[in-house]
This record gives sequence, C-alpha cells and structure tokens, in this order.
Amino acid sequence: MDRMLVVVFDNEVKAYEGKQALLQLDGEGSISVYARAVLIKHADGTASVKQEDDSGRLGTLLGTSFGSLIGLLGGPVGLAIGAGTGLLAGTAVDLNNVRIGEDFLDDVTKALTPNKVAVVAEIEEDWTTPVDTRMEAIGGTVYRRALSDVKHTIHEENVAAMKADVAQMKAEQAKAHADRKAKLQEKINQLDSKIQAQLQKAKERREAAERQAQAKVQALKAKAAAAKAKAS
Repeated sequence: MDRMLVVVFDNEVKAYEGKQALLQLDGEGSISVYARAVLIKHADGTASVKQEDDSGRLGTLLGTSFGSLIGLLGGPVGLAIGAGTGLLAGTAVDLNNVRIGEDFLDDVTKALTPNKVAVVAEIEEDWTTPVDTRMEAIGGTVYRRALSDVKHTIHEENVAAMKADVAQMKAEQAKAHADRKAKLQEKINQLDSKIQAQLQKAKERREAAERQAQAKVQALKAKAAAAKAKAS
C-alpha cells in the first residue's frame, strides 16, 4: 500500500539513523522508499529540510503529494530548503494535493514541536511491523496514512457552479440596458478567469500524478533489475 510516513525524533542524529533504517528496509525488500527528506523544526518555529544530494527517486517532483506535505509541514512561517533538495516550498500549497486527511496533518504538526526532527517519506509497504520495529528502537514516533486517490470532484463541482453562474449572467445581459451590460460583462470576465484557473490547477494535478506514477514504475523496475543482477 502506498503511504505517507512521518517519523518524529528528538534530535537530528536520531532522525538520520531513522532515514538510514528506511533505506536499509528498502534494500532488504521489506518496503519501497519513493521519496524521503529530513525536516528540522527550529526553536523559533521555522523549519528547514536537510538532505543529501541524493534527494530520493521522487524528491525533485514538484506538485506531488510528497512535496506538498513538506511544504505544509514547514508551516505559515515558511520553509528553508537545503541545497540539492529540489523541493518546492515556502509557497501556498493546496491540501488536496497531499492526498491525506487534515487530521493526519494536525497530528503530525502537534508532534513536530520546536527542536524536533522528522523523517518524511513516501513508501510502499505491505505490512507495518518492519518500519515500526526499526523506528521505535531508535526512539521515533511513527505516523502513517494511506494515500487516497487523486480527487477532482471538488474542482469539477466548482467549475460547474461557476459555468452555471456565467450562463445566468449572459442570459440577464441579453435583456439588460447598456450600463448594466457592462457590469455583467465584468463579472462574467472575472468568473471566466476563475474557471480557467481551476481547469489549469486540475491539469497540473493530473500531470504531477502521472509523473509520480511513471517515476514509481521506473524505481520498481530498477530495484527488480538490481535484485536480479545480485542473484545471478
């Protein structure tokens, strides 16, 4: 099952041990790690991502659920990005992109208090015991949530409602006096702009999901090829 994983530790040393443990589990075949990062919450409430140059198989994909979660965990004060991460943050992030519930984000945010450090990862796991056992032994508190399917329903409903408003205004405009026609046209133009923005956002979300899926396929193929070469 494809899951978002956040493991909160008391310090950076433990967090890096946790990240290495995840990579070991990936190497053993117990899980597949698609993306990972170490996020530090500083005493002043700011956050930063510290990560090696190898930013993970999906680490550089903007607009993915992983990148969006990193941005949200940075909090309203913004997020400082370490060199080589390639992640987009410090800007407005759509919660829908994360594909997890607000309650999960709330639980993690409450645990990730100042001076705490978290390992954030998108993983595939068939059962939870391997990760839980390793992380608990290091002193980490594990939070996980299965990723939901990408939902377009809300955006589709919004667009449909706005198109209905436009149709109504155009009907009124046909019967209105000149001064009223201009005001209605202004409102129609504003709604048209909003509709285009919604459609563009939906397109970007679909494209990001497609890139993420393709990257996962390639990662699994590479892993299978490496295992076959090792066995031969």
